[in-house]
Amino acid sequence: MHISLRKIMVQEYSYTAVFEPAEEGGYVVMFPAIPGLATQGETLEEARAMASDCLRAYLESLEKDGEEPPYEAPGAPITERVKVVLPTA
Repeated sequence: MHISLRKIMVQEYSYTAVFEPAEEGGYVVMFPAIPGLATQGETLEEARAMASDCLRAYLESLEKDGEEPPYEAPGAPITERVKVVLPTA
């Protein structure tokens, strides 16, 4: 009996995504380090999933064409909305 274990190497990439509410509802997602790459989703959860799929497909396309992925400085600012509730008088 011959068992072959094949090693699979992986590379992890992380890019800043900007989620903007769309006028017609849902969210548009853009990547500042990758001009022109955008997607959308009806909910924030769906927009996050679409962003992941979009980014993966883009990076796979670059790899297939022998191109390097775009550079984004590590430790780039992370933008989030912070909500607080204050009592009213």
